[in-house]
Amino acid sequence: MHRIVVCSTCEGVNGKQFADGLRAALAGRAMSFEVQVHDCMSNCARPLSVAFTAPGKATYLFGDIDPETDLADMLAFARLYTDTQDGWIDDARPAGRLRFCLIGRVPA
Repeated sequence: MHRIVVCSTCEGVNGKQFADGLRAALAGRAMSFEVQVHDCMSNCARPLSVAFTAPGKATYLFGDIDPETDLADMLAFARLYTDTQDGWIDDARPAGRLRFCLIGRVPA
């Protein structure tokens, strides 16, 4: 199961609301992701934090996500992520601004 984790306590942004919008957008595109909120992802200097993870795939952590403008880029990244066998994305240009928000990629 693919999973997206959204920080729910980042100051100045509503992570829970963003997670709800992300859930709806993914469902509207028939993309199978579990979207979870989590208290503090220890990235307070770069709110809003979002992570992508799945069994056997690389995990990605993003910061500085703008809930108002980054939803389309999140969906584009979600598509790239699901289309890979191991989660390793070599060309993230289709994910727009999100590729500049990457904090780290952890191999599976």
